[in-house]
Amino acid sequence: MSLEEFNALSREDAITIVKPALDVARWIDAIVDSRPFGSVDEITAAAAAVAAPLTEVEIDGALAHHPRIGEQPKGTTAEAAHSRSEQAGVDASAAAALAEGNRAYEAKFDRVYLVRAAGRSADDILALLQQRLGNTPEQELAVIDQQLREIAALRLAAAIETEGARA
Repeated sequence: MSLEEFNALSREDAITIVKPALDVARWIDAIVDSRPFGSVDEITAAAAAVAAPLTEVEIDGALAHHPRIGEQPKGTTAEAAHSRSEQAGVDASAAAALAEGNRAYEAKFDRVYLVRAAGRSADDILALLQQRLGNTPEQELAVIDQQLREIAALRLAAAIETEGARA
């Protein structure tokens, strides 16, 4: 879909496009109600900034739509399709290490480990997981918030990207 098409959508149709990027009502409303956007860069900047910081309740709600890193997302939702694409760099050889890391992370933080996987190798993802295990719960909430907003910006850009749209 082009940026022009997105800008012209009804509010309800725009919500349908935006929601799979980050299922946080306050964020969705801010993005949809900020239209029209002049460029994909403008919308991705807004996506990364408008809801900062996310509340703990919003983070937990958004995490419900993210599978564990290294596990193949199930289902046919837009969120599952995004996750499959984003985790393309995670191969089967890293699955055992990721499963072990996921268990340690969940034991410490009582949340699924979330990282912007797009553009990262399995080794990068594992190294970040190990590093983040040293965080306090408060520090980790801030990291998750940032990761969710980075993922949202990438997903939104992918949904709206057009040739020549980036400045």
